[in-house]
Amino acid sequence: MANAREVKQRIKSVKNISQVTRALQAVSASKVRKAIEQMEDTRPYSVKAWQVLQHIAGQPGRSSLHPLLIQRPEVKQIIAIVISSDRGLAGAYNANITRTVDDWAVSLSTPVKYITVGKRGRDQLLWRGRDILAEFSGLPGRPSYVDIAPIGQLAVDQFLAGEADEVFLIYTQFVNRMVHKPVVKKLLPLETDPESRVKKFADEESHSGGYIFEPDQQSLLDAIIPRFTVLQVFHAVIESQASEHSARMVAMKNATDNATDLADALQLEYNKARQQAITNEMLDIAGGAEATNTK
Repeated sequence: MANAREVKQRIKSVKNISQVTRALQAVSASKVRKAIEQMEDTRPYSVKAWQVLQHIAGQPGRSSLHPLLIQRPEVKQIIAIVISSDRGLAGAYNANITRTVDDWAVSLSTPVKYITVGKRGRDQLLWRGRDILAEFSGLPGRPSYVDIAPIGQLAVDQFLAGEADEVFLIYTQFVNRMVHKPVVKKLLPLETDPESRVKKFADEESHSGGYIFEPDQQSLLDAIIPRFTVLQVFHAVIESQASEHSARMVAMKNATDNATDLADALQLEYNKARQQAITNEMLDIAGGAEATNTK
């Protein structure tokens, strides 16, 4: 058993750690509230944009409407946009994204290039020897569309240039503060998805015919399809940030609780060590007195 001084030092260290984790928990709680507010603010527009894209993708003669709707006859190259975080201490948040990427890539026979958002995902993919096309990090705590647009625009440009035949988006979907689900979403070419999250957040509209475009179809589609595609990347980043802050808040709460439990256990050990030291001192005194009386 460690002596009382060593146990007391450990108690002090554990309590210092608990103060740090409690502070990080409070900061994450504040950030997750702001991230959820931003996500809720952008979700209606993002969902409606995705609904419009889904409807356009289901139009007759879709291949002649816009290049982003054209299905390539052969998939020779894939690009994946992987969204992680710049910092750790977020529990299994980054590990879950990396595991999702690994499981998804194993099922493919096509080369994949990665556009990474966040240092943690980038480092893990580099360590695995993956081909990194571009990396983005250091995003602001409350990113705007302008901050995220270069990420989505790069993927769109690569697809239009024929450098990629499919583009996927891998991110963490925010369900609630306790549940965050890594998802793989096909971004390009746009296609109808009967299981789209539009059903969850917006009522489906039934259309019996195609859209009538004004002032002219081509200029309108050239403007809205790339923009709405980039918007999906923007909303995925917002959802991932909300998931990250929530995961970090939960992880720091668990760390604080564990530190408190450990401090209590160490306090009990300290009391035992202290009591043992007092007992030994009393025995020494009693032994000395007995030896004096014997003489």
